[in-house]
Amino acid sequence: MTISLSRQAALTLTQQLAERLADRIRTRLLPTGARLPSVRECARQQNVSPYTVVAAYDLLQAQGLVEARPQRGFFVRDFSQNPLQVQEIDRQSAIKNGANNATLDTPVGIPPGTRINATMLIRGMFVESVAGKPQPGAGVLPAEWLDAGFLVAAMRKVTSGPALRDSLVRYGEPMGDSGLRDALARRLQRLGIAAAPGQIITTMGATQALDIVSRALLQPGDPVMVEEPGWAVEYARLAAMGMRVLPVPRGPEGPDMAVMQRYCETMAPKLYVSVSVLHNPTGYSLSAASAHEVLQMAHRYGFYVVEDDTYSHIAPDHAPRVTVLDRLQRSIYISGFAKVLVPNWRLGYMAAPPELVERLLDTKLLSTLSTPTPMEQALALCMEQGQLRRHAERLRQHLAKARTRSVALAQAAGCRFVAEPAGMFGWVDTGVDTEVLTQRLLDEGYMIAPGTMFHASRGSSTCMRINFATTQDAAFWRVFERVVAAMKASG
Repeated sequence: MTISLSRQAALTLTQQLAERLADRIRTRLLPTGARLPSVRECARQQNVSPYTVVAAYDLLQAQGLVEARPQRGFFVRDFSQNPLQVQEIDRQSAIKNGANNATLDTPVGIPPGTRINATMLIRGMFVESVAGKPQPGAGVLPAEWLDAGFLVAAMRKVTSGPALRDSLVRYGEPMGDSGLRDALARRLQRLGIAAAPGQIITTMGATQALDIVSRALLQPGDPVMVEEPGWAVEYARLAAMGMRVLPVPRGPEGPDMAVMQRYCETMAPKLYVSVSVLHNPTGYSLSAASAHEVLQMAHRYGFYVVEDDTYSHIAPDHAPRVTVLDRLQRSIYISGFAKVLVPNWRLGYMAAPPELVERLLDTKLLSTLSTPTPMEQALALCMEQGQLRRHAERLRQHLAKARTRSVALAQAAGCRFVAEPAGMFGWVDTGVDTEVLTQRLLDEGYMIAPGTMFHASRGSSTCMRINFATTQDAAFWRVFERVVAAMKASG
C-alpha cells in the first residue's frame, strides 16, 4: 500500500493518512472486509510513527468506515445493510472527484470535532516498543524499572510440583486466594484501614474493581460524581455504561465541596469516585479536613465514596485516606499492583463494607468467575517476604530522581507546573492547545496526554499530563519546543 504523505502539508500526517485511506474505502479500492495493514506494517510502509497510524485508524473507526476485531486488526466495514451510509459515502466520493460543485467544510476523511480519546491513549501503550523512544503520555513506568525477578522466582515456587496441577484444574476461591487476602489485610492495617480478609475481594486489576462496584451499585442513568481533571478512562467507562457523569473540580486540598453540595441537593448522586492520594493527573493528595467533609456529606446524603488508591505503593503510608477515617462504612477502598509490578499481571482488589461484600462478589463471579490463583499466591509470597515493600521503595527513589530531571527540562522548555510536582505524573501548562499539539507530536513519534482528555466537558486545554519517568529525555523537549514555537508562529 503506497500513500503519498507530506510533512510540509497543512494537515498532519495523521489526517493525511486517514484521508487517503478513507478515499480508498469510498471508491471501493479497499472493498468490504479488506484488512488494513497492521500498525507496525503501516508505520514501516509510510515511514511514520506507530502513533500516527493508531490515530489515523481511530479516525476511520470514529467515522464508521472500519471496525476493530480483537486479535485480528482493522477491517473495512460492510455498509450494505445501511443504505443511508452508502449514500453518504457515494456523495463524498462524488464531491472528491468533482462530480458537482458541492464543497466540504472540513478535509475529507476527518470528522468535525474528532478528539484524542482514552482508548487511543491506551492503544498507544501497546505500540510503545515499536516507536523505540520513551513516551511522555505513558501511564506506566518504564519496563526496566519493573523487572522484578523476585516475582518470577515466587511464581516458580508456587507452581512447582503438585501445586501447579491443583491450581490449574480447579477454579480459584471466589473472593480470591485466602493467603493473599490475609496479606492484603495486614497491608491495609499498616495504612490505618481496618479491613478483615472477609471484606477483601481480589480482581483483575484496579480497573475491574471499579467496574464491579459500578455494575453492582448503579443502574444506567444514575448520577456519579467524579473529579475534574480526572482519569480519562473512568469518564469513558462510566459513559459507556450509561451513567450520568457529574464533574467535581479537584484542588490541592480536595474536591470543591460547594459543587458537591449542589449535586447532592439536586441530583442525588449514588457514588463519588476519588483518587485521593497522588491524584491523576495533578499529583494532589487529599487533606484530612477535606476527607472529613466528604465523609460527612456521604453519610448525610447516602452516597458511597469509592477511593481509588492505585498509587498507594509510591505514596507515603501516612497520607490521609477517606477509608481510614470512615472505617469502611460509606467507603469502598480499591487498589492494585499494575503500576509497580508487571502491568500484564492484572492483580487488584477492593475492601468494602460488610453489607456490600456479597453483592460485589456476585458481580465479580458473573463477570470473571474467579481470579488467577497462581499469580495471587506468588504475590502473597512476595508480600510476606518483604520483597514488594523493598521494590516499592526502590521505585520511589527512581521516581524522585526522574521527577527532578523532568521538572527541570519541562520548565526550561517553557512549561509551567499547575500543581506541585509529586508522584508519577506532572500537570503542566504548555501555553498552546494541547489537542492540536498532540496531533503535531504524533507526527514526530511522540504520544502525549492532552488536558482535554482529563475533563468530562472535553473543552480545549493548554495543559498536558506528563509521566516523570518517561520525560527525562532532552530530545523530546527539543522537539516539543520546536513544535510549540511553530504553532505559536502560525497563530
